[in-house]
Formats: sequence, structure tokens, C-alpha cells
Amino acid sequence: MPSNVLVIEDEPDIRKTIDYNLSKESFKVIQAASIEEGEKALASNKIDVIILDLMLPDGSGLTLCRDIKSEPKTKNIPVIILTAKTEEVDRVVGFELGADDYVTKPFSVRELILRVKAILKRGASTENNTEDAEYSFGELTINFEEHQAYITGEEISLTALEFKLLKHLIKRKGRVQTRDQLLEDVWGYSSNVTTRTVDTHIKRLREKLGLVGEHIQTIRGVGYRFSRSTD
Repeated sequence: MPSNVLVIEDEPDIRKTIDYNLSKESFKVIQAASIEEGEKALASNKIDVIILDLMLPDGSGLTLCRDIKSEPKTKNIPVIILTAKTEEVDRVVGFELGADDYVTKPFSVRELILRVKAILKRGASTENNTEDAEYSFGELTINFEEHQAYITGEEISLTALEFKLLKHLIKRKGRVQTRDQLLEDVWGYSSNVTTRTVDTHIKRLREKLGLVGEHIQTIRGVGYRFSRSTD
């Protein structure tokens, strides 16, 4: 069964380009030119990935992203934000609302296809992966089965990617993880995909962890490492 990709984009040429190239890769593409059309498509189709423009004629794609990620029926559908906005604040807001990736216009169609494939592959490996029930590190407790994290008993609100990034760093604590390693292991991207998403997610993760976030160390020119001990 081909995976269904919902493209919510108001520019017809961009929709057609994405449709043509994804269809060549055996994806089934469903097009929507507005939030209203996107919502109707979500309600009537099984969607595996959403490519979402931020600036739509009937509202903000960020609002739609928030609604998708807050609905139990749609919250696990990966969302790739596609937009001309390049400011960091837009990326951070998108990720905070649960977006899985961020691609800026003009974009490489080949790279977009690689990201769609990586997200689908990541979802499949997550479903087939079994974890220990719980892990503790100082004031931090992680419940792998429930995908929840707590600081001194209080739950932290983490997106799916933030949780996976934290889990990856914790399980390899004391070992340096390069950006390319993190892109491959957490995002499922090959090293030829260029993105600042690692740095953006690390920044947000540190902020959410508070003092515990200080254990995520930057190794200049290399990558990141989670402290081996709580000292």
C-alpha cells in the first residue's frame, strides 16, 4: 500500500511539482489549497505525512499544526512545515507545536522526498521498538512506554521528536554524538541533508529540562553529549 501524503499549499505550481515528484516515488498525493480543504482531506483519508505551508489564504498553518497535534486521531501524523519564512522564531514555534521538520522555500524536491521517506522510516522503527519501562537520572525520570518525562515528579511537555532526542542522548550518555549521527539516528536523515533542526531542538530541549538541561553539553565543532553522571 502506498503511503498517503497530504500537501496543504496554496500555490498550484508548488503543489503540482510536489505531487509529480512524490507520485514518481510511489506515494499517493492528496492536494489541498487551504486549511478548510486540508481539514476535509484529513477527515476523509488515512494520511501518513502532511506537508504544510505556513501562509494559507484562510489562516496560519501554525494554527492548523497545533490543531492536528492536539487531536487524538491526528496527533501522530508527522508534519513537515514548508514555508518562505526562515526566521528562527518561526522554526521554534513550529517545533513547539509538534511539527516534525521544517523546509524553507526555495527548496530541493529531492531533499523534501528524502525527508518524507526518513519520517516514515522513523515512524516504522519506533512502532517496532521495545523499551525498558523507566529510567532515572537525578531529578529526571523517563517513562519509555508512555513517552513521558518528569522533573521531580512534574511532567515536562515534550514533542515526539524532543522525547526521542532526549532518549537517544540519555542512552548514550558520556559519548559525543555528532550532528550527522543525530540526524541519522533520531531524524533518519542521511548526511547529505542540510538542516539546522538539531541545534534548534537541542536549544528547546535544554530550556524545557531547566537545570537538568545543563547536562546536555556542547562539544564545539563536533556535536553534543549528555553527562555521564549527575555531578
